[in-house]
Order: sequence, then C-alpha cells, then structure tokens
Amino acid sequence: MTASRALARSPMGADTRKFANLELRGLRRDGSFSGYASVFGEVDLGKDAIERGAFRKSLAERGAGGVRMLFQHDPAEPIGAWKTIREDSRGLYVEGMLADGVARAREVHQLLKNGALDGLSIGFRTVRAKTDAKSGVRRILEADLWEISIVTFPMLPSARVQNIKNARWFRDKETELVRAMRRAARMMLTETFR
Repeated sequence: MTASRALARSPMGADTRKFANLELRGLRRDGSFSGYASVFGEVDLGKDAIERGAFRKSLAERGAGGVRMLFQHDPAEPIGAWKTIREDSRGLYVEGMLADGVARAREVHQLLKNGALDGLSIGFRTVRAKTDAKSGVRRILEADLWEISIVTFPMLPSARVQNIKNARWFRDKETELVRAMRRAARMMLTETFR
C-alpha cells in the first residue's frame, strides 16, 4: 500500500484490501529482478504483519502468472510479468521481468537504476486475520495476492531497492558500511606500504 492509500472494506465488512511492501534486489539490464515481498512478521505503517503461509493457498490457485505487475497500483499501468512467486523461510520471494516494449516499464527501469524510484508494494485481499488487542497489530493469516506494484512510497519504509547491478550507489546501510570499510582498508594499505 502506498502510504496515502486507505483501506477499502468489502460490502460484508469482513474482508479488507491491503497493500504491503516488497524489497527489490538485483535489477539487471534486461529488466529482470528478484526480491522479497512481505517479509514475514514485520509490522508496516498500517500496523499489519504478514504471517508465514498467508499466501500459500492463493499462490496454489493463481500462480505467478495470475498476479499482475503494476506501476503505483494502477490497473491501467501494467509494466511487466512475474516469473516466480513463492514463500520461503524469510518471506514472499519473487522474480519478475519489466516489459521492454512498454514505455512506462522502460521509464521505471531507468528510475530504479538511477535511484529515483525504489519502493515496491503488494496488493491483496485479507481472507483471515487476527488483531492483537494490546498492540493493535493485525496479523494476516491468509491473503489473496492479486498484484505487486513498483511504487514511490511503500507501507513498509524498509521495503526499498537493495542492489542494482551496473549502478555505483546502494541505499541499504550494510552495503554502504562494507563499501566504507573497503575504502578505509585500501587507504590504510596505500599509506602503510608506500
């Protein structure tokens, strides 16, 4: 869910539609990438957390081909296709391909490479959930996954592009720390062994 989007209730009031975040990794020149959606147990800005197994039934019924890749959750803006979507021990793992023949997909690819766009978000309908009365956190136990979007502002602030091949920058702190340590080590070696 983008941060400004609100929950929509079904006519029965029981089901909700919700958007959650996705972490993107390894964007390649051909527009293919992989990453994790809904890291299990992590609480988003809407106080929701996806539980392990929440998408199992939906994925069995729909498969990767039945989940749309959109831009900013806009159904009029499909920008690619999902090749793999599966749950693993960490979360919802995805592999997708931006459509080179679609102008918006080429724009999104360039914006991702330049770091101007780095959020991802999943759209789903809640099938079964429980809310902790004390914390107010809603645990999503079962959800019907229907789309994954590249967005500007995901519900989970940590859901950002982690690594883009052929780019010279990284957003995550761990990668920046490793790069800074390598630079410092090179500088020390150069000064020590002249």
